[in-house]
Amino acid sequence: MANSQRYTREIPHRFRLEAQKFDDGFISLPNRYISPISGTRNFEKINLSGKGTILSFTIVHTPSDQFKLVNPYAVAIIETEEGARLTAMITDTAFEDIKIGAKVELIFRKMMQEGLSGIINYGYKAIVCK
Repeated sequence: MANSQRYTREIPHRFRLEAQKFDDGFISLPNRYISPISGTRNFEKINLSGKGTILSFTIVHTPSDQFKLVNPYAVAIIETEEGARLTAMITDTAFEDIKIGAKVELIFRKMMQEGLSGIINYGYKAIVCK
């Protein structure tokens, strides 16, 4: 039950790329309620464009059980055009096309299926733009 509650709570940032822009300019995805820059709690909700740049990445060859069917796979730290940083799986892209500085687009995809309940979790993954 806890996983489905977490999943429901995360719908705004997973489905709509809804982030928080604090008064000091810091943009956060997923949600946080205090800016790490100034400590302000004042923010507005914004929607991200879904475009960004790879800052770092790795290829996972020994996945956890929930990702064993997509082995190997790439995961990247991405900075969005707005300045938010997030971690996302790279999909539909050849490993040789994944590079630091590559432009990506975040897309809506199936993430995983949860245990015996079979709940399908959706969220964002990234595709390298050509």
